Amino acid sequence: MSLHQPTDVILHAFDWPYALVAERASAIFEAGYKAVLISPPMKSAKSDHGTEWWQRYQPQDYRVIDNQLGDTQAFKDMTNALKAFGVHVYADVVFNHMANESKKRLDLQYPSEEDMKHYQKSSRYYQKQVLFGDLSEPLFKEEDFVEAFGIKDWKDKWQVQNGRITGGPHDQGLPTLRDCPHVIEMQQTYLKALKTLGVKGFRIDAAKHMSIEHLKKVWSDEITRDVHIFGEIITDGGATKEEYKLFLEPYLAETQLGAYDFPLFQTVFNALQKSGSLKTLIDPYCFGEALSKERAITFTVTHDIPNNDVFKNLVMDEALESLAYSYILGRDGGVPLIYTDLDTSRIKNKSGQPRWLNAWNDPKIIAQIEFHNRMHGLPMVMIEASDDLLVFSRGEKGIVIINKSARPQTVELNWNHALRDLLSEQVFSSTGTKVVVEAAPLTSYMLCKQ
Repeated sequence: MSLHQPTDVILHAFDWPYALVAERASAIFEAGYKAVLISPPMKSAKSDHGTEWWQRYQPQDYRVIDNQLGDTQAFKDMTNALKAFGVHVYADVVFNHMANESKKRLDLQYPSEEDMKHYQKSSRYYQKQVLFGDLSEPLFKEEDFVEAFGIKDWKDKWQVQNGRITGGPHDQGLPTLRDCPHVIEMQQTYLKALKTLGVKGFRIDAAKHMSIEHLKKVWSDEITRDVHIFGEIITDGGATKEEYKLFLEPYLAETQLGAYDFPLFQTVFNALQKSGSLKTLIDPYCFGEALSKERAITFTVTHDIPNNDVFKNLVMDEALESLAYSYILGRDGGVPLIYTDLDTSRIKNKSGQPRWLNAWNDPKIIAQIEFHNRMHGLPMVMIEASDDLLVFSRGEKGIVIINKSARPQTVELNWNHALRDLLSEQVFSSTGTKVVVEAAPLTSYMLCKQ
């Protein structure tokens, strides 16, 4: 399935232009990331004044990369810049639907007649951007789409996988692609073209809206060979929840692909609330509240959470988000995904700065990634767990302490070496048999053997 270590940290450079990713290639490598997930590399709407992030998720054509973030040339330059540092490119792909262009036209040809004329007019430019295919022909026509109707019942599996995602009753919605040989062939040809350019991973956008049959046809053995693939299947929790049973359980049972660990996210989110207990983080997988470590993409925030009103209640307080990162980067299992953006959500941090703008190279995040990378492959053993304190070791090399309470807590560790906290650079000496850490309120420690 994958060439990489199963724990490599991925940077989600959400809505970053390809040139910016290339420019920061060295800094990304220095921060400890092993891969960068970039926004969908295909043709989507662009304008001189810029476009909203969600336009990147409304494809007009797979055969050229030409959107607000850059074109095929810029994409190749970015891939080469990252490759020089051994950092992989992961691409976000949108296969459930095409762009909603109903305000401009009534037909379902992609790209539109207007875009096809633009290809001819600027043929020299577009020939340089071609990934595959003949741009004088459309990619998709009306017969490649299912009949139009908006999803009304989000717990009706058939509706969710056949209906259109809409913004409400007056929105025509996103035209849903049919599971048919031509659509499968075009999607696979696109993936092969990206693999040829050096792409080493794929995020499947809106995977819960695609049938398992469609997913299995596209992600064949040939396509999945030597790449890391994970689907976005948003659920409201773990194995006891209806959405999990409807969408995530069949996906995990019938494919070998990875998935966002929404069950673990919900478990961590709940555990960090005042009414929650850190004891639920001892072994969430055992209770169906986390995915298996080999298939999980772990996170504290995804692009949907701050950027879609429906999920904004899941944005954690900054201090709690930091504790959550210490848990997901300190634990054994899952591939951590670190979210950063260019102030898409307009949410500010306590200093009044854009909340996730510099999250990718925040010194604390870099320290947490360093701990994660150092502890690769070492067993995780619980030492202490209560409602508001969690302490676990990683082999003989490291210890994580998370104190979510509003008061300090004393932690005594049977440890015969001094320990250094990577997050604060503080050193805790040993008496020869034990180390005592006075854990400050709402603080985590990632301690390494001196």
